[in-house]
Amino acid sequence: MVLAFIAFNPSPVIAQRAVDSPFPALQGSWSGSGTIALSDGTKERIRCRATYRLGSSSANLRLDLSCEGDSSRFVLESQISYRDGALSGNWGESTRATGGSIEGQATGNRIQVRASGQTFTALLSMTTRGERQSISIESPGSQMSEVAITLTRSSR
Repeated sequence: MVLAFIAFNPSPVIAQRAVDSPFPALQGSWSGSGTIALSDGTKERIRCRATYRLGSSSANLRLDLSCEGDSSRFVLESQISYRDGALSGNWGESTRATGGSIEGQATGNRIQVRASGQTFTALLSMTTRGERQSISIESPGSQMSEVAITLTRSSR
């Protein structure tokens, strides 16, 4: 993302953007597909849609992610804040009536967070390159132990 430009053009405007929120680059609608590995060992193809909306500032983001397969479905909503590379916020998953907190970091085009709740803990990693995004969710021991999704931006 922006960090690549700093090496070639260290102007104050570009250097300032490197510490700004990564959220504006995510804004818009995304869709795609992936796989989900269930605790019983089965894998299933899923179709997903995501919407990213900025909050009151570019340091606040709302994510709505919905994925569906033949036998599984999840709907994730989260609100995340960014400050000096650190991410924090909350999440909820409506089909399982669970939720909790999010903590992590953003570096360049990569976001890594830990989502924790009373009955669920997961590690989420997201990499965005232009109009493509890869999301990986790992939660060993849960019903959905692994999720891998590739999304393409639909609109801004």
